[in-house]
Amino acid sequence: MQTLKIGRRLTFTDDISMATKHRDDTALAPGKTALAPPPVYKVVLLNDDYTPMDFVVHILQQFFGKNQEQATQIMLRVHTEGRGICGLYPADIAATKVTQVISYARQHQHPLQCMMEED
Repeated sequence: MQTLKIGRRLTFTDDISMATKHRDDTALAPGKTALAPPPVYKVVLLNDDYTPMDFVVHILQQFFGKNQEQATQIMLRVHTEGRGICGLYPADIAATKVTQVISYARQHQHPLQCMMEED
């Protein structure tokens, strides 16, 4: 047995041999602990007739980290196809980005719509 003094008043006694004893009749079953990846959501911008194209490019750069070329391509897709995918994110991040974009657009008096949908 080993005695450890902790502080001035406390004494801790530990039987080191107990930690090394094993039960021979116990077998651990192999198990899989693999977790599925979290569901991914698309963040989508929707076209409208009032929001300027430059503002959409600015949104894509500021909130989604797109460079000028990527942002312009997505903006043109929104303009021509009616919607454009900004990125794929876990649910909580996608919801935050949607809220940020809509709030920012309203602060600048634009009716830009943003939504998330399951991939």
